[in-house]
Amino acid sequence: MYNASGTLNKDQLVTRFAPLVKRIAYHLMAKLPASVEVEDLIQNGMMGLLDAIGRFEEGLGAQFETYAVQRIRGAMLDGLRDNDWLPRSLRRDMRRIESAIHVLEQRHGRQPSESELAETLGMPLADYQKMLNDARGHQLVYFEDFADSEHDDFFEHNCGRSEADPLEILTQKGMRESLVRAIGDLPEREKMVMSLYYDDELNLREIGEVMGVSESRICQLHTQAVARLRARVFEGDNPAAKAGGRTRAARKSKSPSGIAA
Repeated sequence: MYNASGTLNKDQLVTRFAPLVKRIAYHLMAKLPASVEVEDLIQNGMMGLLDAIGRFEEGLGAQFETYAVQRIRGAMLDGLRDNDWLPRSLRRDMRRIESAIHVLEQRHGRQPSESELAETLGMPLADYQKMLNDARGHQLVYFEDFADSEHDDFFEHNCGRSEADPLEILTQKGMRESLVRAIGDLPEREKMVMSLYYDDELNLREIGEVMGVSESRICQLHTQAVARLRARVFEGDNPAAKAGGRTRAARKSKSPSGIAA
C-alpha cells in the first residue's frame, strides 16, 4: 500500500477497496426505498473512500479497512440525507401496516398473515405486497418517532440532544427484552431473512438465492418483518417505547380511524 517514498499509494488503495464500496452499497440497499439508485450510493461511497485515503494516518492505531468502512458508509448516509430519501408518505403507509399488525395480533393472539393484513387495509394482496416493495428501507427506529411535532425536522431536532435518543431507548432493558421477544415471534421465513441479513450480512439477492425466491420477495419479507417488530415495540405494551414515543401516540390518536392513515 506504500510507494517508494513511504507514503500511501492512493491508486492501489482505490483499486483494492473499490469492491468494498460496492459491497457496502448493495448491503445498504435493503434498508432503502426503491427510488434510491445503487450507483448513487457507490459514487458517494467512492468519495468516502478517497476521503479516507486522504485523512488516514497509520498512527491513529486503526487498520485502514476499518477506518475506510466508516468513511464510506458515512459518505453514503450523508448523500441520502441530502436527497431526503424516505418520503413521509412512505412512512404513513408503513404506519398503517404497523397499526393493522397490532390490531390483528391483539384480536387473534398470533402474527397475522399477509392476506389478513391486505384485507384489513382494504386492498388486494398484490397491492399490499407492492406497498412492501415500495417501502424498502423502512427502519426499526426513526428520529421522527421521538420528535415533538409532525412537522419537526428530526435530524435537526435531535442533533446534539441526549434526551429521547433512539439508540439510548433501544438499549433500555424493557425495549431490548421486547425486541428480543418480537424477533422470536416472527414467522420462520421472516426470521430467516433477518438472520441472513443482519447476522450473516448477505444482501437481498444472496438471501434470495439461499431461500430459493426472488430478490423482490426477500425485500417484501424484510420490510414486513421490520413492520412487525415496530408494531410490537411501538404499539405494544412497552414502557420504554411509551416513554420515547408519547408524541407519536398522541398524533395517531387524532386519526378518525383505528388504523392511522
